[in-house]
Amino acid sequence: MSEHRIFSTAFAKVYPMYVQKAERKGRTQAEVDRIIEWLTGYDAAGLQRVLDEGRDFRAFFADAPALNPDAPLIKGVVCGIRVEDIEDPLMQQLRWLDKLIDELAKGKAMEKILRR
Repeated sequence: MSEHRIFSTAFAKVYPMYVQKAERKGRTQAEVDRIIEWLTGYDAAGLQRVLDEGRDFRAFFADAPALNPDAPLIKGVVCGIRVEDIEDPLMQQLRWLDKLIDELAKGKAMEKILRR
């Protein structure tokens, strides 16, 4: 089975779409960055480095400083698939990020998005 093409897509190509989705709903880039930091451990400088270097999603998650131990608490449906049922670890991590951005765009409180 061939791997999904999103794995080799540059994170820098998708990041602006996350920001646009949030901003269309009255949220901010800072909130998107906070979600990414919570999930992956990237600080502002680390995230900027990822964007500048054009790392793909595989490298983005592989090089993440510290995947949040509460990430498995992220549950729900993205693109018609339950994120907790995804077997491929990298695809699940991608969908976790998608789910968090969806929750932000839907107006959910940041404390709930960050599973506090």
